[in-house]
Amino acid sequence: MDVDSMVLHFDESQLRLLNYCLGFMMFGVALDLTLDDFRRVVKSPRSTLIGMVSQLILLPVFTFILVLLWDMPNSMKMGLLLVAACPGGNISNYLVHRSGGNTALSITLTSIATLLSVILTPFMFFIYSQYFFKLQHEVALNVDMGDMIGILLQLILIPLAVGMGFNRFMPRLTHRIRKIIKPLSVLLLLIIIVIALSQNISNAKEYLPLVFALVLIHNGGSYLIGYFFAKWLRESEENARAIAFETGIQNAGLGLILIFNFFNGLGGMALVAGWWGVWDLVSGFFLSEYWSRGIIGRFVKKLN
Repeated sequence: MDVDSMVLHFDESQLRLLNYCLGFMMFGVALDLTLDDFRRVVKSPRSTLIGMVSQLILLPVFTFILVLLWDMPNSMKMGLLLVAACPGGNISNYLVHRSGGNTALSITLTSIATLLSVILTPFMFFIYSQYFFKLQHEVALNVDMGDMIGILLQLILIPLAVGMGFNRFMPRLTHRIRKIIKPLSVLLLLIIIVIALSQNISNAKEYLPLVFALVLIHNGGSYLIGYFFAKWLRESEENARAIAFETGIQNAGLGLILIFNFFNGLGGMALVAGWWGVWDLVSGFFLSEYWSRGIIGRFVKKLN
């Protein structure tokens, strides 16, 4: 079956469950956010600005060039563009902390990118897909940017407000539930991906090697862009690691939910976003292992 025509079927109850899962994940992110995270932008805007440029400008430009040069189905182009337009994933803060990076900077970048995504995600995807590449798939033509903004308001802003309220007014309860909610959020992300790809996946077996290669290069390039852009501008090692993770870890769960809400589960898009959500967790873990001098890091050090 042509991947541009393949649709992963979801009924209304399954889609509602996915939306609830994402809202819970955003609530988990917000438990670590305070108003002080936003005040840091005013106090030390340079590092924050560098991180935002890396994630919101350099990553989409890199994606634009990749889909321009690589011959791939249009629906996969749309999947990469949508992933690049999504905010950073909530697991990035944990990975930055684990790797010895600047966790405060990571949290600041995550919070700002997540809030801006309400407007920027639909806007960036609309511009790239409709004007630069003119991806005239019949499903894409039905996307309304206003409807997408409305969905993002419900799935991001409301859970973030509730989570920050917990952190501000119920700190003891927040401290107790934070350790449970974070790993549970990662588990929910994996459940979202498994559910999304479990149906009709057999029809796309021939495209799996292409999807693997695309995501491998796209994700690896994202880490490199974030890290070396920060180092080029003479940021500290801790800041460079944080910016690398914020650029290389994307909220693929949000991407999948948008695909099922607005693109009827378009096969190529779902395959790319689904595998992105799995692979950036794997690659992020190994990178944090290397930087934290865990088993992988110590092994590499011995080789050198």
